[in-house]
Amino acid sequence: MVADISAAPRAAEPDPEPAAEGRPRRGPAAWVAMYHSVSDCRDDPYNVTVTPARLDRHLAWLAARGLRGVSVRELLAARARGTERGLVGLTFDDGYTDFVTTAVPVLHRWGFSATVFVLPGRLGGENSWEPTGPRKPLFDVADIRRAAAAGMEVASHGLTHVDLTRATDEVLHTEVNESRHRLAALTGGDVEGFCYPYGYLDERAVTAVRRAGYAYACSIGPGPAGSGDFALPRIHLGKADGSLRLELKRRLARYYGRALEAV
Repeated sequence: MVADISAAPRAAEPDPEPAAEGRPRRGPAAWVAMYHSVSDCRDDPYNVTVTPARLDRHLAWLAARGLRGVSVRELLAARARGTERGLVGLTFDDGYTDFVTTAVPVLHRWGFSATVFVLPGRLGGENSWEPTGPRKPLFDVADIRRAAAAGMEVASHGLTHVDLTRATDEVLHTEVNESRHRLAALTGGDVEGFCYPYGYLDERAVTAVRRAGYAYACSIGPGPAGSGDFALPRIHLGKADGSLRLELKRRLARYYGRALEAV
């Protein structure tokens, strides 16, 4: 049974520090949540699946605290203006078909948006990079366009979900550059975001992503020194995260280097 946290009491937000004259007041550091698949599948050896009901309760928890889930693109634009207070980045890795069929309706119910990281080299395929566990269908061309039309940010997860830290220079260049070009052709717009498969990155991968023209890249933990927006940390949210765990993860985000600091 999933506990109902939609009516959870509002957590006290620390008051922002006084702003320097002429600059907006800053609140607590923003953070970015990381999801993958949204379905009722119980076979989940990698802890990458949340049920639609659990996602709905997570979003209710955010809304009850005056927080709104947005794409990373929107979050960074707000941060540049100094208006990121009250926003939380929502990301969905791998481009599972259930993002458009299941997650998007839940996001719309709360008036939220998100970023979905897609693998254009596996369109219409499945998650075959996982050696065990259920096979799940991935985005096809129509799903990419449906996600974009629904107001979601479509960004790159590379071409085929390979560990970029072990890739040859040629493969690294292709995974990073070709994926961006293919997605741009399908969406008809610029592709600003990248997400490192498995969360693995090093200075060489960061440099390749930056040179490919992306505006930012998501990791899991902090990246190499000087990575900046090309190694944005995220907080994994899973099926076991109820209200108490969510509050703990939010409060410890900065301590563990998982917060998106102001600029």
